[in-house]
Amino acid sequence: MRKEMKSNKRKTQLILSLALLLANILQFAQIAAAQQQQQQSFWSEETEKNTDSSATATTSSTRLFIDLQNGLTADGAVALGLEKNGELQALRKEAEAARALVKQARLRANPKIDASGTREIGGMGDGSLMVEGMLPLELGGRRAARIRVAEAEAEIRELAAANQKRLLAGEIRSKFGEALARIEKLDLLERILSNTNQGYEIISARVTEGRTPPLEQNQLIVEVNRLRSLRESAEGQAENAVFELKNLIGMKPEEPLRLSGSFENLVAADVPALDAAIEQALLARPDLLGARATEKLALARIEQARAEARPDASLKLGYQRMRSGFPLSGIDEMGVLSPIENRMNFLTFGVEIDLPVRNRNQGMIEAATFEREAAQRRIEFGELTIRREVNAAFARYTRAVRSLSIFQNGVRNQANANLRVVWQTYELGRRNLSDYIAEERRFLDVENELVDARLETYQTRIEILRAANAPGLIKK
Repeated sequence: MRKEMKSNKRKTQLILSLALLLANILQFAQIAAAQQQQQQSFWSEETEKNTDSSATATTSSTRLFIDLQNGLTADGAVALGLEKNGELQALRKEAEAARALVKQARLRANPKIDASGTREIGGMGDGSLMVEGMLPLELGGRRAARIRVAEAEAEIRELAAANQKRLLAGEIRSKFGEALARIEKLDLLERILSNTNQGYEIISARVTEGRTPPLEQNQLIVEVNRLRSLRESAEGQAENAVFELKNLIGMKPEEPLRLSGSFENLVAADVPALDAAIEQALLARPDLLGARATEKLALARIEQARAEARPDASLKLGYQRMRSGFPLSGIDEMGVLSPIENRMNFLTFGVEIDLPVRNRNQGMIEAATFEREAAQRRIEFGELTIRREVNAAFARYTRAVRSLSIFQNGVRNQANANLRVVWQTYELGRRNLSDYIAEERRFLDVENELVDARLETYQTRIEILRAANAPGLIKK
């Protein structure tokens, strides 16, 4: 009997222990479910905020940077920059100043007038008055040499402005393409962020249904926030590129600017042939023409120094009136007693000759000769540099086109297909979410590298036009 009572007591204690354990388990399960529901609610709110902000950012960013209907094209940016760029305007003013100096050099030397007189002190008041004029002749080709020097200096100034125009047009087109590339990367990130937000909604639904562990939801929200951070950086880079473009075209930072144009159309434009580009560059590059104009300036200075070393003359013509007398009186023609004095008028004329016997501008001639030799060396080096720049630009362009072709045909499509396959296998339960996130990051890297390949192709094309000074660089 006692053994039976002890056995029942043990059973009762066991049942009570199991009931207490079950109650604790249920309590813990309720707490865990409440925490999970609270966490899901939090992440859902965050995801909704991310999705809304991402969609808003996409719309605002697109409207902020791109306007395909009324935006500024690359040709329009070049035209605006050539009109408003401050450095180019300064060089044009310097060229105008040089042309004004040519006008000054054409003017002939002014005549001179010299007036003087004498007056006797304490005597009979004798004195004289003399007026003399002098006209410089500028013999020996002085005026013509001076004009040639001024014209050569004006040509150098004009070619400096033209070279700055060439460089500015190339820089504007390059910066325009860079801005479009930054905007394209921003648009890529926003599209991927939008897709990731949609994926997060799917994962959240699966976690709620219990088909997916909460860890995958947490992994995906980390990826969403990482993409949001990258998008902010990309938008900042796009804004900075637009600010730099505004500076080149003479716009204030606060002025609105929207771009218009397709990056792919800019890349697909034609380039001149190599031989034609080299010939065009050697004939029309303003920097090389400027070096040749510097040689002309040195020659003009040599001729000017030699002309100034030749004899020069000035014509003189004057009038002199003198009055003199004695402290005595005499009888004049009328028989009247009057002081003895005389008034005389003279016409003076002559020639003043400058004889360069000691100073024949030997130092000036020698210095101008050395300047000419230096200009000749610069011309030779400039021609060599131009050939190198054109060939290097074509080499870069050829490699960039091949790289872009490989990316478009053998990398991008396959990367996109791989991303779809990984997502489908994840939906079937054969892959983890981390595999999809890793593949998505690889796809993003591929897309960014594709944009960089397009930008490199475009910029190397602009470099060819800049190096060759091709007409397509500046379109009227």
